Amino acid sequence: MKKTILLLMLFNINVYASTGLKIEKINDYVYALVGETKQRSTQNLGNNSTHGVVITKTGVIVIDSGASYLGARQIHQAIQTLTDKPITTVINTGGQDHRWLGNDYFKTLGANIIASEKTRNDQIARTDYHLNRLGNLIGDSLKGTKPVYANTTFKQRKMLNISGVHLELYHFGGAHTLGDIFVWMPQEKIMFSGDIVFVQRALGTGPAKNIKSWIKVFEKMASFKPKHIIPGHGHTTNLVEATKDTYDYLVFLRDEVRKVIEEDGDIMQATDINQDAFKYLKNFEGIARKNAQNAFVQLEFEE
Repeated sequence: MKKTILLLMLFNINVYASTGLKIEKINDYVYALVGETKQRSTQNLGNNSTHGVVITKTGVIVIDSGASYLGARQIHQAIQTLTDKPITTVINTGGQDHRWLGNDYFKTLGANIIASEKTRNDQIARTDYHLNRLGNLIGDSLKGTKPVYANTTFKQRKMLNISGVHLELYHFGGAHTLGDIFVWMPQEKIMFSGDIVFVQRALGTGPAKNIKSWIKVFEKMASFKPKHIIPGHGHTTNLVEATKDTYDYLVFLRDEVRKVIEEDGDIMQATDINQDAFKYLKNFEGIARKNAQNAFVQLEFEE
């Protein structure tokens, strides 16, 4: 038993070293590919994010295609250590760069690209922003990247049955981005949450800038009572940790900013809210004050 565990650990280390992504096995056909939790860089190809893999009898479903052409290739290389089956389906869980800018790579392999209508609209609206920002952050690692949008979209709900594997896609409102969805595997009780869930690292309340909606969307996701969650950032997790690192922080921010507003405080006072209870999260120092500003702007004129 100990020998088997050691071999699995060595396998993960070797894969991480060669692809920059750590493979976490959920069951015999579902995996998470976990990238770095720090900022996008030339080295991580923009994939400072977590992605999902579902291996069916006929092919592979990829949850989120990476931030660049090279990032998508990196994801594919990790998948090829698991199976030689073709990539048949890619699901974009949101409008953030690492959720979709690798679509072109997988489209050339023949994959069907799926996203919510609002995600596709968000991707189109922010294409230039993402490419310009990534150009500054990852430089030459953006080479070969071409924006390709989903060819299959849905409004609120889509059921998929691919080679006997059942997936349910839901859009309940904006969270981190306007079109965020979660992907539910009911038989396995596995949830691919995309950027609705951050663990280990601090979330950013933009670009949707609507923490009230994000809280409601998280509650909808949590009502499915998943056993395993593959988050948008961080390692494979459960509902307890997801709640602690994402939901509790959003609720804290909402409630503390409301207190400032009720006492006729201004946006500068909001940014001075003591958020130290969450400083254990990576990248917290760089995003906490901005989160409070965004929350203040949203909540200042609420009814």
